[in-house]
Amino acid sequence: MTVHRLAAQGYATAADAYEKGRPGYPRVALELLRDTLRIDASSTVIDLGAGTGKLTRLLVPTGARLIALEPVEGMRRKLMQMVPSATVVDGVAEAIPMADATVDAAVAAQAFHWFHGDLALAEIHRVLRPTGRLALLWNLRDERVDWVARLSQIFDRYGRDAPVHRIGAWRRSFAETRLFAPLGEREFTHMQELDIDGLLERAASISYIAALSVQERYSVLSEVRELATTHPDLAGKSTFSFPYRTLVASYERR
Repeated sequence: MTVHRLAAQGYATAADAYEKGRPGYPRVALELLRDTLRIDASSTVIDLGAGTGKLTRLLVPTGARLIALEPVEGMRRKLMQMVPSATVVDGVAEAIPMADATVDAAVAAQAFHWFHGDLALAEIHRVLRPTGRLALLWNLRDERVDWVARLSQIFDRYGRDAPVHRIGAWRRSFAETRLFAPLGEREFTHMQELDIDGLLERAASISYIAALSVQERYSVLSEVRELATTHPDLAGKSTFSFPYRTLVASYERR
């Protein structure tokens, strides 16, 4: 399997921006993940599409054996720097380079929308042990906040060819599969403290923005800077809170 063109092209050069600009995950979401997936020091956990290890590193305190699967070389290099205790593997969710029934839990954070859902679920099912479980996590921009909605409007002009997690197309794969049964979904509020430079890194970390020409990317970042300096909720502030809705969806292997 090949990586989606925008992911391969954009993330190849965006690892630093991703690391600086993307948020982590709230403590309550991690506690739910740990409890629902029954992760402890005896577990083997695979993080699919691990990126720079934003979730991987937060699982280190569980003591579990962590395998981080990431197909983009630039992201893998950053991941190895940020989470040296994890085993970092080159690969895609549709062809996981592991033996059958060797994993206790699988997670995918900000990633499942990039996968071919039916192929990925078949592979995840294959590598999970019979009692294994899967969880998906997303930090969704909280577009109920006016300036965040305006920020999304800027991004959306450039992302028409990219799979977007917030429209929920990923759910079809689970509705159509017999391999996994839902355990439930929970949503949590989350805040990321940023300054203007951090907001620009957040914009630059988006795959389809990173894949633009230098001139187009400059134009996007100029719009983001203008929003941050003129919107009444942001103007004049040295730092501000970027609001997210963190979604955790959990499933058990059938």
